[in-house]
Amino acid sequence: MPVPRPTRVEIDLAALRHNFLEVQRTVGAGCDVLAVVKANAYGHGVSSVAPALAAAGTNMFGVALVEEGVELRKLGIDKPVLILGSLFPGQESDLLEYQLTPVIYDLDCARRLDSTARDTGRIVDYHLKVDTGRGRLGFRADRLDEVLPVLKALPNLNMTGLMSHFAVADEPERALTALQCDAFSAVVETVEQAGFNPRYRHLANSAGIYSRELNGCNLVRPGISLYGGLTGGPFDHPFTQRPVMRFVSQVAQLKDVPSGEGISYGHRFVTSRDSKIAAVPVGYADGYNRLLTNCGEVLIRGQRVPVAGTVCMDWILVDVTDLADVQVSDDVTLLGRDGDELITAEEWADKVGSITYEVFCNISERVPRVFVNDFSS
Repeated sequence: MPVPRPTRVEIDLAALRHNFLEVQRTVGAGCDVLAVVKANAYGHGVSSVAPALAAAGTNMFGVALVEEGVELRKLGIDKPVLILGSLFPGQESDLLEYQLTPVIYDLDCARRLDSTARDTGRIVDYHLKVDTGRGRLGFRADRLDEVLPVLKALPNLNMTGLMSHFAVADEPERALTALQCDAFSAVVETVEQAGFNPRYRHLANSAGIYSRELNGCNLVRPGISLYGGLTGGPFDHPFTQRPVMRFVSQVAQLKDVPSGEGISYGHRFVTSRDSKIAAVPVGYADGYNRLLTNCGEVLIRGQRVPVAGTVCMDWILVDVTDLADVQVSDDVTLLGRDGDELITAEEWADKVGSITYEVFCNISERVPRVFVNDFSS
């Protein structure tokens, strides 16, 4: 196997466990936890993240796609797996074969699944999704009187969960979240009066977990908070989160550049003094956003230094003129901690006009994930 370049992502599994335990502590023993590991565990590497969360004690996993659920089964995950996204036509057999649990918000999907289950002599558990104000997926609450009798007539489907999804829980001052809680309570009553008895009732994402009491709910769905990227607030429940991802490379070249010279594509940076410029083998193809041109910072020897010039596909340049004793092969921290300094995903996101979720998910698959502090082995 060829020796890789020094650019890598380090995933701290002990920090992941800490963040998971903070969720457990907040919701208490009477509430189960569904760990969301969709999109390759938000770019962190599901192959090690999922087993670590299983060892930490999660009750259930959530993914977006049937394909992601199948991947978890092939990793040896035997806990319940909820498919939070859609079940597309033709995927029913895989869902049954790998014992995955669908979320149903479409009657055609329910009918297809009931038919496949009947043909194989199976009863399929599912969670019903109701739209209480997010305006995306889910049956409208005011249409449940039409929907529930249809579901009741599908004998091979068994409703084991009832769910909705907050829209603005990361902005606790917004009134909509309280309205959604009230709407969900009414939905629970409607569903139970129709003769269903779902074991799980849930609507809280990471921000919902920390922003309010979730009376009547017994399952929560943390995602971004597991990875140390929850933003917003201030939240009602105090908590600490630790960054799980550290994105790091090394200085590959040092070059003395006289004053007045342009560097990198477009010469968007021109030296204003005699300068020392370091080349680092990482770029936008790796997930280091091009919008960090001339505004990003990295950590070398525990100190911040600025990105100088255009972020390239495979390289960035940084101005290390004021950094004493910098050497080729010094570590360069793009995201994460070096000494007392920390560059957060929120800092990145603010600079490029995005969110922490996208920062994590955009770290390219060509960057190897290295897992550290593994407590589960």
